[in-house]
Amino acid sequence: MSTMPGHAIVAGALLASVSGLGGSLISAAQAPPTVEQRVVALKQSIAESQARLRRYEWIETTIINVKGEEKDRKQQRCYYGVDGTLQKVMLSEEKATPPGGGRLKRHIVANKTADMKEYMESAANLIHRYVPPSPADIDSAKKREKVALRPGAGGRVRLEFTDYLQQGDLMAVDVDASANALLGLNVNTYLEKAEDAVTLKVEFAALPDGASYNPQITLDAQAKQITVVIQNSGHRPAAQ
Repeated sequence: MSTMPGHAIVAGALLASVSGLGGSLISAAQAPPTVEQRVVALKQSIAESQARLRRYEWIETTIINVKGEEKDRKQQRCYYGVDGTLQKVMLSEEKATPPGGGRLKRHIVANKTADMKEYMESAANLIHRYVPPSPADIDSAKKREKVALRPGAGGRVRLEFTDYLQQGDLMAVDVDASANALLGLNVNTYLEKAEDAVTLKVEFAALPDGASYNPQITLDAQAKQITVVIQNSGHRPAAQ
């Protein structure tokens, strides 16, 4: 039987075309996610975890240290109300014994205590602005092109948000690339002035249903020598 060169040429061209297409598909499949895709996945992970957390109640322990000395410790029961807002019920509070002395000394101590309380309220508000990250703030940073994607070791990736809430701040979110699970969050920011630097270190863990929560949040205000540690534990289904 005679061969058909024309058909062979066409078949070869088709084979080369299919091979090339297959290579392109493989390359596309192996292409790492873009910043946009990672941002979408991050928002999805946060939203899913927040929805699952609404089924739980837990104990929040807040510890305040000033110059390395514990000044205040309180525990609150936390749960979500029917309107979706986080509710907190005080369980216990322990404050350091104020020093003795004359009226002037007590007045000075009282003023310092009031100043520290105001500062701590500002610090607490600051924590809640970053934790959990707001989808709207994430979108704002993305639109302003203030997001960078950094590869990490062990299957991690890091999303870095610059000028996230304030000029000069930085929020870095570490994510398990395959499971799309939050692993850690670190923030460098400030309260009122840039020299009043504050750092946030947020740890993440998973509950049995996959909900992500923060076993510990640490705020360090070096200028004031104040450290605030918030611990969340004892998660259980919320009472109906």
